[in-house]
Order: sequence, then C-alpha cells, then structure tokens
Amino acid sequence: MSISIQNRQDKIKVDLARLRRSLKTLLAAMNHQAGELSLVLVDDAQIRETNRTYLERDRPTNVISFSMKEGEFGHINPNVLGDIVISVETASRDAQAGNIDFMDEMEFLLIHGLLHLLGYNHEEVGPDKSREMKDKEQELFYRLRQYHTA
Repeated sequence: MSISIQNRQDKIKVDLARLRRSLKTLLAAMNHQAGELSLVLVDDAQIRETNRTYLERDRPTNVISFSMKEGEFGHINPNVLGDIVISVETASRDAQAGNIDFMDEMEFLLIHGLLHLLGYNHEEVGPDKSREMKDKEQELFYRLRQYHTA
C-alpha cells in the first residue's frame, strides 16, 4: 500500500509515524494492503474551504473523504482508494471535549475517513447501515487502542 501523508498545518504537532503505522494496520484489517491513498492534515480554514468547495457546506468539520472508487469512473484505477482530509484543529477540540488523547482522536477520524473510502456510510442511509459503520469504527479503534470510545 502506498500511503502519502501531507501535513499542511503547523498549529499542532502530530505524530505522523503513528498515523502511518495505524493506517497500515487498518488497511491490513480491512484486507486492502494493495493500492494507494493519501492523508492530508489541515487547519480549520483549509477544511472549511474544502467543505465549501466540494460539499457546499460553509463550515469547518473534522474529516472529509474523497473516494476514488465511487461514481462513474470509479472502476478506472481500482487500486486508488482516495483521499482523507482531517482538520487537526477540530480534532484537538473534539479530543478535549471528549476527554480523550489527541492522537487517539486523530486515529478515530482516520478510521472514519477510511471507512468512507471503502464504501461505508452513515449519512442519508437507514439506521442499519449507519449502525454497521459505527460498529466497524469501534471494532477497528479497539484493534488499534484496545479500548472502546463512548
């Protein structure tokens, strides 16, 4: 698996090596060792712009995924999963609000984004599909950190 990580923010220190190790573990757990994906770490202003430009939501958010496996041309290069964009600032606030470790929150967002790349969804789907994604998030997070989130 080819993993590209870009840290486009300088406000909060992030353990990039840990995120790379976690991504490799998660991809192996999901049987997706071949292929490529990118992870981009940004600040709130950057993710707000991305959210506004591509999703027509004028606000910052914690994570956005862009799957290359969906849509009309999703079959062209099946080894390219897509991009995960995480706002490090939002992740930091969410970690403080939830009283959890910042890097644990970053990994949870990584899981959430990766599941979207792999076809899981929780928006505009029935409760069963939404629950399926939440259960998979918990399973994968437990695999990484050996505890369940609230």
